Amino acid sequence: MRLSSNQAQSPTSVLDESRRRRSRRRLSRQYGIDSIRETKQGQTQTQEKNTWGICDVEDCCEGARYLVKQKLVDGKRLTIDGGSAGGFTTLAALAFDNVFTRAVASTASPTWLRCNWKHTSSSRAIDLDQLIAPWPGPKGRPVYDERSPINHVDKLKCSVIFFQGDEDKIVPPNQSETMYEALKKKGITTSYVLFEGEQHGFRKKENVIACLEGELYFFGKVLGFQPADDIKEPPKIDNL
Repeated sequence: MRLSSNQAQSPTSVLDESRRRRSRRRLSRQYGIDSIRETKQGQTQTQEKNTWGICDVEDCCEGARYLVKQKLVDGKRLTIDGGSAGGFTTLAALAFDNVFTRAVASTASPTWLRCNWKHTSSSRAIDLDQLIAPWPGPKGRPVYDERSPINHVDKLKCSVIFFQGDEDKIVPPNQSETMYEALKKKGITTSYVLFEGEQHGFRKKENVIACLEGELYFFGKVLGFQPADDIKEPPKIDNL
């Protein structure tokens, strides 16, 4: 069984109905789902001061290890996906742990946290001060750099597909593009899909469908299975 570890879109939110619909879709395609922060109780650790990128990553990785230990999933066919804040957790799980070794889907995911502080609103900036470290300042800078996945590309060995909106002002496209180019240069299987006219969180029905189909197609190529779905526009995959 393939395990998909599902992430909420905000570091202090629970999974919403749109994410649950995605989970149901994956279940219908023989995935096992481990949904992180499915309830409010699951938010507690993430909201502790300065622990974003630590506790949430541990939750995902230890959850996956537990399911492998219980022989409920195949440890060699684990996938993880997330969007926005959940996408950051997804990429951080690759940078700071090694349980997910096959395929990853990342949507509008922060890879360089300094850049996110600069591009975010004042209220979101306050959240980052509490979740990571005060910024700007000499104490905050090394913490932001240490937790930024883009600074740990040398540790990444897992295949990743990136989905991005070209009008995203919260997580600018250059963050996904930089990570994609770094993985491609390393010879790792990767893909980058840019959606025209999309911002932070895809709203057009056709793009949401393309994102879901693209993820399934990518996972199929990496894990070695043929999706039953008729994928209308499969994404271009590098280093396959």
